[in-house]
Parts: sequence; C-alpha cells; structure tokens
Amino acid sequence: MQSLRIASYNIHGCVGSDGKHHPQRIRRVLNSIDAQIIGLQEVESGPDCRHVLQQLCTERDWQYIDGPTLYRNDADYGNVILSRLPVKEVYRLDLSYKQREPRGAIDVRIDNNGNLLRVIATHLGLSPAERREQVRRLLDWIGPPGEDPAQTTILLGDLNEWFLWGRPVKWLRSYFGTTPSPATFHTRFPLFALDRIWVFPVKRLLNVEVFATREAKSASDHFPVIATLKED
Repeated sequence: MQSLRIASYNIHGCVGSDGKHHPQRIRRVLNSIDAQIIGLQEVESGPDCRHVLQQLCTERDWQYIDGPTLYRNDADYGNVILSRLPVKEVYRLDLSYKQREPRGAIDVRIDNNGNLLRVIATHLGLSPAERREQVRRLLDWIGPPGEDPAQTTILLGDLNEWFLWGRPVKWLRSYFGTTPSPATFHTRFPLFALDRIWVFPVKRLLNVEVFATREAKSASDHFPVIATLKED
C-alpha cells in the first residue's frame, strides 16, 4: 500500500538546543525526514537560513511557499511550506490577535496524483485567549467537515497548546477526530505535544511519530513530527 509522508517542524530560526545558529543542521534533518510535504515554523528569511532552504528545494525538487508574519529590516520571519507535489492554489490567513505577536497560516491546495490535498500550516500564539480565538478563526476558514468529500484536509504546525484538555484541542478533536499527540518539546526532555498534525478524514491517517534522531535533538528546541497517510 502506498503512503504519503507529511511533517511539521519548528526550526527555531535555525538555532539549535545548544544555542548555535547552524542552518546546515536543519538542512540535514529535513533531508532525513524525506517527506512529500513539510510545514515549517519560526523560519528566518535572512541570508543563511533562507539560502539553505532554497538550496534544499533545488536539490530535492521541493516548492517553497512562504508566509511571513514579522517583517524586519534584516529578515522576515514566519511559516513556510515545502512541497514535492504540485501546488495549485495558495492562500494566506492573518491570525493576529490584539497586541500580541503577529501570527498567520498558509493554506495550499496540492495535487496528489489527481486527488486534492488541502494543507494548512500555522503557528499559534502563546496566550490561551489568543489560541482560542485563532482556532475558532481557523475552523471558520476551513469550513464544515466533509464539505468536499473528495478532498483531504491537513492542519499542521506548532499549536503552542501545552494541555491536551485545553479548549482549542477539544475543538480540533471534534472537527478532525482523535489524533495521536506525541511529545515534541523540549528536545532535551520532551514533555509537551506542541507540534501537531490533524487529518480529515481521520481514517486516512496511519500513524503519527516524532522524528527523534540525534541530529534533530540538537538542531532545534522542537523535534519534527511526521504523519503517514494512506494514499487515495
């Protein structure tokens, strides 16, 4: 049976758990993950980190879709989707809340051998009220479940939700169904399932696992999380 490999990874600006800025470590981890689609958070578009990702896309035939949320003089900062499959449509959603740090999501439609995948990559805020509002807006944006039965919808990213019983997780579970939530943070001693992948319909989801290699442990303060999906 064929399968589809999808990942989410907070790369922490290419700064590892040892405090060193080392973009090439991130490049090696992404190469090792070897997924068809990867959502990245905390991507700095400064010359080092952006160059490494663009170089990786050239080497591995990934398409690079960026969704910056912070604009600085020296570099932008935000979310990125890497896809080996053809990207047909791209939307960007502003999830900023009051005076908090700007947040957003990238929503793409991807052609998987004639079948449509909808992939939404995001990085939610640090305050509970902020996350509740952002999840409400995301679910409103996604629309009713099963509206298009031929489409698979995937929501992935760093949700920053520390508690599995928090309201944002309950709302997502009621929409997508129960999904495994292995701990991804902190790489020194992972206790919290901050990085998540949700799939609708959930019957397509084969498994969710943490990519806890030795290099991934040092490359960022988050481990990547990987979902394997059944092909249509």
